[in-house]
Amino acid sequence: MAEPETSLEINPDLARRLLVDFLRTEIHRAGFMRGVIGLSGGVDSSLACFLAAEALGPENVLAVRMPYKTSSPESYEHGQLVVQATGVQEITIPITDMVGPLFERFPEADSVRQGNVMARARMIVLFDQSAATRGLVIGTGNKTEILLGYTTLYGDSASALNPLGDLYKTQVRQLAHAVGVPEVIVAKPPSADLWVGQTDEGELGFTYADVDRLLLFLVDNRYSPQACVDTGFDRRFVETVVERIRRSQFKRALPLIAKLSNRTVGYDFLYLRDWGT
Repeated sequence: MAEPETSLEINPDLARRLLVDFLRTEIHRAGFMRGVIGLSGGVDSSLACFLAAEALGPENVLAVRMPYKTSSPESYEHGQLVVQATGVQEITIPITDMVGPLFERFPEADSVRQGNVMARARMIVLFDQSAATRGLVIGTGNKTEILLGYTTLYGDSASALNPLGDLYKTQVRQLAHAVGVPEVIVAKPPSADLWVGQTDEGELGFTYADVDRLLLFLVDNRYSPQACVDTGFDRRFVETVVERIRRSQFKRALPLIAKLSNRTVGYDFLYLRDWGT
C-alpha cells in the first residue's frame, strides 16, 4: 500500500509549465486564440490571468473587472496591478445597474441571495465578452472551493475551462508566488467581495490551511472520515467538511439526464473517448 501524501507542497515550475500548456492546447483545440477572465483582484483570478497571458500572449487575454457599488476599491486597485504586470487587455463593466432592479423587487433578499445574483450577473458579462471577442471564458475556481461547494452554480463556477481546479487554495498561493503575482494580493485574506467585510474563511468557519490538509487525506489519500479522525483531525470538523462535500455534489456535475436510450450524453456517449480526439 502506497504511503499517504501528507504535504501540500507542489513543484511550481512543473505546475506552471503544465497549466500554461493546458491553456494553450485546449483553447487552440477548440478553435479559439483568445481567453476572457473575470479579474477580481484576488489571488485565484490573478494567477489565472498570469498563466493565460503566458499561454496565449497578453494581447489575446481580456481581463474583465465587474464591480458592484459595495465592492472594495482595493479589489479594483489590485486588479490594476495584475493588468500592469501582465500587459493583458482590460475592460471594466460595473454590474450595479444590472442587479439593482432585482434587489429592489426583492428587498428581503439576504446577503447570500444577493451574492449569488452578483456572481451570475458577472458570468453573463463574461460570456457576452466571450462572444464579442471570440475568446473562451477561463475559470478561476480552485480545488478547495469546488470540493466544498463554495461556488455559485452558473456563476463563478461557470467557464469553458479551468486551469486552477486541481490546485488547493494553499497550492494556488504557492504557484502565485512563483509566477510573480504581487505579494499584496497573495497575502490578503481571501474574499469574494460580495458584501462589505465578507471573507471566505469567516463565512466557511475554518481556514484554508486547515481544510486543505483535511481534504488531502479525504480526497487524495482516500481516507475514510473515521480514518481522518484517527489521524488527529477533530471529529466535528471532519463531519462538517464531509457533509459540505456531499451536499454540493450537484455543483460538480452537469445536470443529471434521465436515461432512456442506449447512447446517453454523459453516460455512454463521451466525446473525447468515442471520437478519438
